[in-house]
Amino acid sequence: MAERKSIHDCIAANKRKSVFFVALLAILLTAFCLALSAFFPPEEQGFIVFLSLIFVAVYILFGYFQGSAAIMALSGAKEADPRVEKQLYNVVEEMTIAGGLPMPKVYIMEEAAPNAFATGRNPKDSAVAVTRGLLQKLNRDELQGVIAHELSHIRHYDILFSTLVCVLVGAVAMIARFAWRFMIFGGSRKSSSRKGGGQGLVIILALALMIFAPILSTIVQLAISREREYLADAGAVSLTRNPEGLARALEKIAGDPGEVKGASGATRALYIAEPFKKSFFSADSLFSTHPPIEKRVARLRAMS
Repeated sequence: MAERKSIHDCIAANKRKSVFFVALLAILLTAFCLALSAFFPPEEQGFIVFLSLIFVAVYILFGYFQGSAAIMALSGAKEADPRVEKQLYNVVEEMTIAGGLPMPKVYIMEEAAPNAFATGRNPKDSAVAVTRGLLQKLNRDELQGVIAHELSHIRHYDILFSTLVCVLVGAVAMIARFAWRFMIFGGSRKSSSRKGGGQGLVIILALALMIFAPILSTIVQLAISREREYLADAGAVSLTRNPEGLARALEKIAGDPGEVKGASGATRALYIAEPFKKSFFSADSLFSTHPPIEKRVARLRAMS
């Protein structure tokens, strides 16, 4: 009979996996940048490699120190007024006390679709964002379950890795767009003027990397995200002692037909449930960053 692991063992194992996958994504981003040098004349390639390494280092530092603020800005989230959003602040305060956490910053996205996410470097520098639709469509117990889930991500230190992954995936997508435009408008002329089978092989490998890097970055995002959602659900129950509240909240979020317009391919893994309903990244897609809501709800109800 296999030894049963505690939630703390699972969290520790998840942290180790996260470090590995974030490092893998950083290596992928570096290789992607270096591949671009194949499309430049040999005398310029050393400089392009140097610029690529500088870019990756700066981007990772930016993700560490400013990733949370950038994600909030891209998502259209604004800091909530505690005098206006009294119930939201009360629920967040209750759950931070239950979890022994510092009070995070609280943001609201003016979106009709119910959803939420957390981000930041650590519990002292963390933030929780909820949509207006979440506040309007969930009752207090359900809202408490969602907030407890997001605070569990903070408590488990998921937010640092999720924020870095979000920034790095965004960087891969950005460089991929730049690379294709460069090839269309300038790369083909430069590369065609060069001779030699070795150079041609390098260009073919670079092209393959440009095609598959965005796909690989998505797979890395999947590997990090799915198991974390189950752990955060369990963590939420440990804070609220009410699995039914979160279960009903997930059902309402999944059953709402609206999409979060401020979400993107890079940020979608941060949300409590898949923000896209009818797309390549929908909840029933192989490329969804979240486990099926039905399985999460079944696990929650089994706890009660």
